[in-house]
Order: sequence, then structure tokens, then C-alpha cells
Amino acid sequence: MAQPIRVTVWNEFRHEKENEKVRSVYPDGIHTAIGDGLGSDFQVAYATLDEPENGLAEEKLNNTDVLIWWGHKAHGDVQDATVERVHKRVMQGMGLIVLHSGHFSKIFKKLMGTSCDLKWREANEKERLWVVTPGHPIVEGIGEYIDLPAEEMYGEHFDIPAPDELIMVSWFEGGEVFRSACTFQRGSGKIFYFRPGHETYPTYYNEQIRTVIRNGVKWAAPTTRDYPKYGNHKPLEAIKAKASV
Repeated sequence: MAQPIRVTVWNEFRHEKENEKVRSVYPDGIHTAIGDGLGSDFQVAYATLDEPENGLAEEKLNNTDVLIWWGHKAHGDVQDATVERVHKRVMQGMGLIVLHSGHFSKIFKKLMGTSCDLKWREANEKERLWVVTPGHPIVEGIGEYIDLPAEEMYGEHFDIPAPDELIMVSWFEGGEVFRSACTFQRGSGKIFYFRPGHETYPTYYNEQIRTVIRNGVKWAAPTTRDYPKYGNHKPLEAIKAKASV
């Protein structure tokens, strides 16, 4: 019997401690709401910024198939050593799902190689996420679009490399559009960026959003192939001696 995918949900866990409005929406933390939305098909663990080694020691990462990342106000407090450990694991095949304002995280910017900047606005406005790649497994089980009655606006231009796959595009009540569901591959690791999830809105309780994240975990999970070997390599076949020229 196949082992369940091992998922670690990482969250700053700062807003919920410092802001009563956020705490009223996510009393047990954004990470817990995301983990609860995954259901019982996964082996779920949690990690937060203020734990030793930002909760992501080497042993924890070595036991993680897919890392989900939510960050916002404290990107700079993530230790550079933590970023290097996560980067190494992604390159070796660990999946990474970056949510909402994680676009500005050190790890996402390192993997993208760009500023990852964008337009934004908090105006309690409607968001409609249109599926533009309907055959993709990440959008299995949802319709043509997802409506969110209130969210923070992110608008183009989104300074990222051209995605390997563009899966969803958002339209906002104020008129902007945004590439809201994008996939990338770096080394042996698969990366999924998914836009919704501002801390003052109950987005991570939305069943369609939860479906997309669950699908994203399954898509990003590593294969069972061994990590490639590099460096000097012995020949597979005998090499016949040749006269020097």
C-alpha cells in the first residue's frame, strides 16, 4: 500500500498573534486551516517562523514530500540558512506550494530569480478566478471559475518568469487581472504558486480553494526516481583504446 504524501504547512504565525481581526478568522492559525483542508489522505505536519531553525530543520525537510508556504509580514526574518535548506530540497525533488503573499518570500524569489513584485490593493472586492487550462489535474473537481466575495487585489504586471503552465487567471472587481495559478520546475522539484489567501478573509475555508490546494499537493509530490548523480562518471561500456592523433 502506498504511503500517504507527507505535507508540511509552514506559516509565519505572526498576524494571528498580533491582530484580533486575523485571529477571529483563523483562531488556530492560517496553517491549521490549510492543513485541515487537506483532509485525511495526507500526513500533515506544521512549522512556524519562530520555532528553532524556523521550524524547518534538515530532519523535518527530509521527511517532507511537499512544503506549503504562507508568509507576509516577516519575510526578512526567515534565516538565510533555512532558505538554503529548502532550496536544496526543492532541487532534489521536494514539491513547493507558495500561497498568496509568499510571492515575496526569500525562497520564492530565489527560485524565480526575479523581484516577484506586483500591484496590490485592499478594498474588500470580489475576485473571480478563471480556469484557463481546464485539463490540468490541479483544477480537477472545480468548475469554470471560483468566485470569492472579498479578497485582496493582486494585479499585473507580476514580475515572474514565464510559467511552465498558466492554470488560472483572476479578475478583480476594480478591473485588474492576475496570473493566479502558475507552475514551475526547478531541478527535480515542482513548484505551484496560488494567489488567494489574504489573512483577513476566510479564503482557506472555501471548499473550491481547498480542492485546488489538495490537487496541487498531489501534483507537486516527488516521483520515486532517484536524484540524478553528477560529477565524474565511469563509462557504462568498455572504451577501446585508440591511437593518439
